[in-house]
Amino acid sequence: MSMIAYYFRLALRSLRRNPVLSALMMVAIGVGIGASITTLTVLKLLSADPLPQKSAVLYYPQLDPRGSASTKSGAANAEPPDQLSYIDAMYLLNAHRADRQAVMAAGNFALRPDPVNGRAVKGFFADARETSADFFAMFDVPFLYGSAWTAADDDARARVAVISKALNDKLFGGGNSIGRTLPAGRGQLRIVGVLRDWRPTPRFYDIESRSSFGDAEQVFVPFLTARELKLGLDGSINCWSNSADIDHLETADCGWLQFWVELDTPAKAHEYLDFIGAYSAEQHAKGRFERAPNVRLRSVMEWLDYKRVVPGDVRLQAWLALGFLAVCLVNTVGLLLAKFLRRAPEIGVRRALGASRRAVFLQFLTEAGLIGLAGGALGLLLALAGLWVVRQQPADYAELAHLDLAMFAATFAAAVVAALIAGALPAWRACQIPPALQLKAN
Repeated sequence: MSMIAYYFRLALRSLRRNPVLSALMMVAIGVGIGASITTLTVLKLLSADPLPQKSAVLYYPQLDPRGSASTKSGAANAEPPDQLSYIDAMYLLNAHRADRQAVMAAGNFALRPDPVNGRAVKGFFADARETSADFFAMFDVPFLYGSAWTAADDDARARVAVISKALNDKLFGGGNSIGRTLPAGRGQLRIVGVLRDWRPTPRFYDIESRSSFGDAEQVFVPFLTARELKLGLDGSINCWSNSADIDHLETADCGWLQFWVELDTPAKAHEYLDFIGAYSAEQHAKGRFERAPNVRLRSVMEWLDYKRVVPGDVRLQAWLALGFLAVCLVNTVGLLLAKFLRRAPEIGVRRALGASRRAVFLQFLTEAGLIGLAGGALGLLLALAGLWVVRQQPADYAELAHLDLAMFAATFAAAVVAALIAGALPAWRACQIPPALQLKAN
C-alpha cells in the first residue's frame, strides 16, 4: 500500500512538471468519455427492459387473417399484422387459455373538472386505456387508493374506472377519490382505483397508438364498457378487406386491438402458440382466414426488438462516440509514449539503483490511471452537459435522459480503464530502456 502511495506522489509530481501535456491527455480522455457516456446513457434508456421482473412471462400473440394481396411482399411467411380484430381478440380473451390475458385499445374522452373556488375550470381530453381487468395484475401496476375492477365487472360492463395520480390531483386536488364519478360519453364512471406514479419505459403494451416513451394513460376503463358507451378511439386501425366498415369495428376485418397474455412457464408458452395456431387453422378451414396458419408469440423484449423501438440513429451515434473515444485513446497513447520516453535518464538512474522493471511499469501505469481519473471527472461534466442538450430536443424520450448511479460509476470506471489501456504500451516501452546505455550517455 505504501508503494502505491509513493507511485501516486511521483505521478502528481510528474503531471505538475508538464501541465500542458497533462491537460491535453486529460481533455482527450474526458471528451471521448463524455461523448460515449452521453450516447450510451440514451441507448440504455431506450433499450431498457420496461418490466424486468415479469417481461419474460408476458407475450404478444399475432394472427394473420389476410390474403397474399394484403401483404407487402405477398410471401407466405410474411409477418402477421401487429393488431387483432375484435372477433379474434374476444375469442382469445374468452378462451382463458393463459394464466392472465388482457385485451386493450387506446381511447380518449372529454373531461370537465368541477368548479374550483366558484370558478369554472376548462375541460380537456384525457388519454384512456380501454382494457380488461387482468391488465393491472399482469403489468404490476401499483395502486395508491382502491384497486382494479374485477372480471365480473368486465362481463357486467360495469361503469367503473381507474385513474392516474396526476389526473386525481388535477380533478380532485389529490386525496382519496374512490367513489367519485367521471363523465364518460352518455354515462358516468365510478372511480374504483387511483394509481401511483407509473410509467413503463418504453410503453411496451401499446407502441402502435402513441409514443413509445410517453406517459401512461390517465384513465383506464373496462373494454366492453367503453364500447357500450361508444367512447372515442385513439389508435391505429388497419383493415385488410375493401368492404371493411370502420364504423362497425366489432364485425369489420380490421386490426385495432392489442392483446397480451401471461404464461409463467416455457411449456405454457409453447402450448399457447399451438393453441393460436390451431385456431388460425380452424378459421382458415372455414374460409374466414385467407391463408394457412401464420402466427407469432413474442415476449416483451422480443416484441420491442421486432418493432425496433430503439431509433437507428441512436445506435449509430453510440458507435460513432465509441469510435471517437478510440481515436482519443490513440492520441493519448502517443502523448504518453512521448512523455515517458523523455524521462529515459530518470528511468536509467532508478534501474541502476535497483528498481525493477515491474516497479517502473507500475509507476507509469499509476500516472496513466491518475490521468484517467481526472479525465473521468471532466467526462462526467461533459456527459451531464450532453444529456442536458438531449433533454432540449423535441424527441419523445428526451425528458428521460438523466445519468443514473450505474452510469455515474461507469463514467469513472471507463475513464480509468481507458487510460490504463492507453498507458500500458508506453509504460512497457519505458521499463524496457537499458539503464547502462542511459548512464553511459549521461
